[in-house]
Amino acid sequence: MHRRLAIVTSLLVFFWASVACSTKPAGENPTSSKQVTLPVGTIVTVRLGNAVSSKISTDGDHFRATVTRPVEIDGKVVVPAGAEALGRVVEAVPQGRFKGAAVFRLVLESVTVNRDAYDVRTSSVTRPGASYTGEKEIVLPAESTLSFKLAEPTIVRM
Repeated sequence: MHRRLAIVTSLLVFFWASVACSTKPAGENPTSSKQVTLPVGTIVTVRLGNAVSSKISTDGDHFRATVTRPVEIDGKVVVPAGAEALGRVVEAVPQGRFKGAAVFRLVLESVTVNRDAYDVRTSSVTRPGASYTGEKEIVLPAESTLSFKLAEPTIVRM
């Protein structure tokens, strides 16, 4: 009887130890990841990697940029400064020969965080043309800083 009890107890201890060793605490599971939602209205400020303008750019052209200010939610950095971003020229109209000011609109399309690219929907950034600035064309040189506002929430894995 004692022998059976010892064997059953040993098996239960062995089983309990194997189960305890095979499961990881919830916070240590590498496949689990926390998701954070960037709400509508979040500002993403970027620095252009190349020049764009109403004269040399065409609708649909892409531009590269780098996030200049970290985007934080509840005090935690979700999109760090230095993250890569990709944008698109929505509208590029050079100034007309006799009338019509130049028009130039840009949007941000994606931001890369921890090697994962996230699609973003932003309001467009518009630059006024000649009738406002006295310049004939709208030119944004490389290193120009632009701020985009999220038009839809974006979920980012941390």
